[in-house]
Amino acid sequence: MPLTPTQAEDAGPFTEKMQTVVGIATSGRPTILAELVRQLVHQTVKPDRIIISYAKPEDIAAIPQTLRDMASLEFVTGNIGLPAQRNVILDHLEDEDIILFFDDDFFPHPTYIARMSEAFRDNANILGATGQVLADGAQGPGLLVENANHLNAKANVAMVLKIEDAFNTYGCNMAFRYAAIKRLGIRFDERLPLYAWYEDIDFSRSLLPYGRVVKVNSAQGVHLGNKTGKGSGIRLGYSQVINCIYLAQKGTYPWTSAIKSAGRHLIINSLKSLKPEYYIDRKGRLLGNLIGLGDLFRNRITPERAATLHSKKRAS
Repeated sequence: MPLTPTQAEDAGPFTEKMQTVVGIATSGRPTILAELVRQLVHQTVKPDRIIISYAKPEDIAAIPQTLRDMASLEFVTGNIGLPAQRNVILDHLEDEDIILFFDDDFFPHPTYIARMSEAFRDNANILGATGQVLADGAQGPGLLVENANHLNAKANVAMVLKIEDAFNTYGCNMAFRYAAIKRLGIRFDERLPLYAWYEDIDFSRSLLPYGRVVKVNSAQGVHLGNKTGKGSGIRLGYSQVINCIYLAQKGTYPWTSAIKSAGRHLIINSLKSLKPEYYIDRKGRLLGNLIGLGDLFRNRITPERAATLHSKKRAS
């Protein structure tokens, strides 16, 4: 039976010792993943469980056995693709209080879990939260682990506004009240294939009728935006158009936002394809945008088609 807003706010008091799980869906970044796990072990509040959902055995090959034992890692696998891999993590949860999803190239400040846990503990109506990204390599050529370590080391997590309402959580770092997810039966939409696009918006905004989605500014970290493990530009470009419309039809993304987003990416890719950045396949993205528009005009709203599109370049 669906939760009412009041029931969601009272989705259950946290256990005396708040139970936190870190879930990481990974593909193609074994060295970066190993460093992330090493840093998670040194959080001021350590996660009770770390579940890694991997696509291929080589994805986890760089994690030494000593670190596996120290972190008590749990490895799960199943269908490939970000939404599917995150759903496998959800399938392995029990009755923990908070599930935190990190991208395999998001490096949290050492106090991240502590600050996020405090926000959920002190605000019963928070169902979803995202932290403050100190730097986002996804907006450029990407950052190095050394950059993340430097930025986290100099961050002043105490001198920021604690909590503000957010439109959605940002996929590289998200936290959710698991009791609400479980009772509502919310899942990541596996019709959004591969690396996905806006799956974070769809998932987090599914909670909004029942409680708050917020940004916890004191929970900070750095997103490397690493370009390995990404798909081709044509697939991303297709998703930039079709996923917006698909989610608007579902009701998890406002129509005005969907149209603006699809139009914005079409314009940006058109202009920048004339002189593309070396790290972005702008021509591939533009071609994907145009294929998406063609499907849209045919009323063919099939986000899963992105998985069937191919281009020679891998940079997205």
